[in-house]
Amino acid sequence: MSQESLWPETAPSNCYAELCNALYERELNLLATSQVTSVSGVQAKLKSLPYYIKRTADAMVSSQQNMSSLSLDTQNASWSFKQQKKLPLTGQEPESVWQWYHTGGLAVGLVIPILVNNRIVLDSIDRIDLSTEDNFRFRTNVFGWFDEQRVLNSAINNAALLKPNKRVMNAACAGHCWQSDHTYLPKTLSLRELLLSCAINWRNFKNTVSF
Repeated sequence: MSQESLWPETAPSNCYAELCNALYERELNLLATSQVTSVSGVQAKLKSLPYYIKRTADAMVSSQQNMSSLSLDTQNASWSFKQQKKLPLTGQEPESVWQWYHTGGLAVGLVIPILVNNRIVLDSIDRIDLSTEDNFRFRTNVFGWFDEQRVLNSAINNAALLKPNKRVMNAACAGHCWQSDHTYLPKTLSLRELLLSCAINWRNFKNTVSF
């Protein structure tokens, strides 16, 4: 077997290794600079770290071909994409947003975008209340319950629900930030956000991708 024929097999392994190294460096730095409240808590995080880092790196390698316009930066364990000059909020009127979610087809685990402090973050639906059609609501893992009243009054809790599209999801995955209508340094995504980014179905935003 020639050396050239080995390259396609080793390339994914190299990519995986670089991602693991970058993620380990990032997470250990976060632990080193965090305020320690209990030794047992730090020990628990260190014990679970290899599992989540390997899972995240594997998911990023596996999903990079389906990531729309995003590019995988293995040295920084991040997705990169050319940032728009302003927040991509065209068509994100509250009434339009609520209609997208209320028309059905939602499922637990669905990855959705939320606007927080001039940055679009990723969250996921962990519960859907279908007890009555008039009181339809759903809960996200981080930002809690969303119903029609909260969506139409999007300033509540300083978190505005958005409907997913390629521009919005690209910005969220790349950690794009804006300040006073100007671009700002991208935010580094957490392990959880990186895993959520790999579960996005770019062909149908009401479905998720398994990995």
